[in-house]
Amino acid sequence: MALSTPLLAVRGSEGIYMLNGPPTNTENTSFTRDDKKNCKGFIFSRDGSLFAWCNGENVNIVTTQDGRLLHSFDLPKTALLAFSPQSSILTTWQPYITTKNNPHGDPNLQLWNLKSGHCLKSLFQKKMQGWCPCWSDDESLCARNVNNEVQFFEGNEFDKIANKLHLQKVSDFALSPGPQPCKVAVYVPGSKGAPSFVRLYQYPNFDGPSSALANKSFFKADKVTMLWNKKGTALLVIASTDVDKSGASYYGEQTLHYIASNGESALVQLPKNGPIYDVVWNPNSVEFCAVYGFMPAKVTVFNQKCDPVFDFGTGPRNAAFYSPQGHILVLAGFGNLRGQMEVWDVKKYKQISKPQAADTTCFSWCPDGEHIVTATCAPRLRVSNGFKIWHYSGAVRHNIEIPSNSELWEVQWQPFVDGAFPEKPIRYHTVPNDVLSIDVKPAQAYRPPALRNKPITSTKLHEEEPPQNMKPQSTDKLSKAALKNQKKREARKASKQESRSDIIQETPIDPEPRAVPCPESHGDPEMEKKIKNIKKKLKAIEQLKEQEASGKQLEKNQLEKMQKEEALLKELEDLELGL
Repeated sequence: MALSTPLLAVRGSEGIYMLNGPPTNTENTSFTRDDKKNCKGFIFSRDGSLFAWCNGENVNIVTTQDGRLLHSFDLPKTALLAFSPQSSILTTWQPYITTKNNPHGDPNLQLWNLKSGHCLKSLFQKKMQGWCPCWSDDESLCARNVNNEVQFFEGNEFDKIANKLHLQKVSDFALSPGPQPCKVAVYVPGSKGAPSFVRLYQYPNFDGPSSALANKSFFKADKVTMLWNKKGTALLVIASTDVDKSGASYYGEQTLHYIASNGESALVQLPKNGPIYDVVWNPNSVEFCAVYGFMPAKVTVFNQKCDPVFDFGTGPRNAAFYSPQGHILVLAGFGNLRGQMEVWDVKKYKQISKPQAADTTCFSWCPDGEHIVTATCAPRLRVSNGFKIWHYSGAVRHNIEIPSNSELWEVQWQPFVDGAFPEKPIRYHTVPNDVLSIDVKPAQAYRPPALRNKPITSTKLHEEEPPQNMKPQSTDKLSKAALKNQKKREARKASKQESRSDIIQETPIDPEPRAVPCPESHGDPEMEKKIKNIKKKLKAIEQLKEQEASGKQLEKNQLEKMQKEEALLKELEDLELGL
């Protein structure tokens, strides 16, 4: 297969097949379509050279270049698949089952050597969560969480545990990507008043808390999501609670924490309150993007010091996706939002396009960094299933609509090694559509008959914030000049205030009595406000006097208010005389 044409694997109720990517978008003839209607899953190897899928009868592994079958394992109940980073091992998982004759069940996690086709190891893995072992990028290290400890295997030798990291109630862990030495992040939930914490270790230095590279503790956490950057130098931790005790959010409460392998850690300050919808690292590993806050959500890019670099303002978004090269960022509002996408140039922070993909449940970048796929899949949505291949400029390159009697379950691009597709200059003009677009008239809001012939007046529930660059000015000359001008303005303002106060103090008090006091003569807004409040109280007292004269019985607090009349009159007189 030509390097410039990634494949797109498609899985649904009609089986599995592959498409050649843009510009041809035709079915790939090297891969033999599997028409079995019970295809539970598929996976590409990390470098895209191998493809595996389970069809309810077998687990098959083929080469993507020519579709040649390498292995076929008799595993009809397999539900999940995963390749090791160097494509030397395939991991398969099937649901753990016990029977009366076999109360302990059988091992349900298998590790297969793809060179020989033999099973290296069979293990018990009852839960689907965290089912797959984690490897370092060079496969020198493999780890899995077993009974509150992280077990490590070296050189893909699974008969001997090389090392253990034991902490009380270890809930989750994550191995760092990138070169050796390998780092391990572990999460321990809090209990009995003790906080939850995430610690970073360097393998194999696990001699107590003092050997940890970094430590971050927090109280508000029922679960965490740990995200390493591509180089393995820093970790983002999204700490979540199941319930927001303040009642502000139905989705619980989230906080974002930054931990670096050099020992630095910080709480990322998010300017807007509300849930954290998505956090993603830029592939350059020096910036990350967060989507957060009550709708309309706010999107901000931060650097490694957790300082904001660029604020995209507010809008209907709940997801962010960097291109594989890191030069384009897509902000999208999927799920219960309308599917609006904003495509941004990351270097210039300039918007490229703003397409809309309604009812999208799946989004992914093509490895070429120029195309994306959006899909509407079951079981999330069982109607209007299909997928579109887009150019980042907003043009639709390919559109497939699934018949109403069928379902689309999954689409996935073939991955490639880093650097296979170099970054290309960004084009801001719209590329012509390869598919005839049908203009769908947007649904209009209901208007009562009496208002239909009158002009439309729109009111916004929320004021949207515009994008703004958060980087400080780097030019020293400009900052000095701006500082000098600011000092001049402040001095001028202060001198004006002093001269005004001198004039007020030197103004003599008029000795002649005035029948009607002029409010402009005080020159003090606070004094005018006091006079207005006192007059208001005196008016209320006059009304109470009238009610008492008419024979109405007053309350105790009303009588106490009437007794303050003399004091209020004296205070009003003093204020009007300027005492």
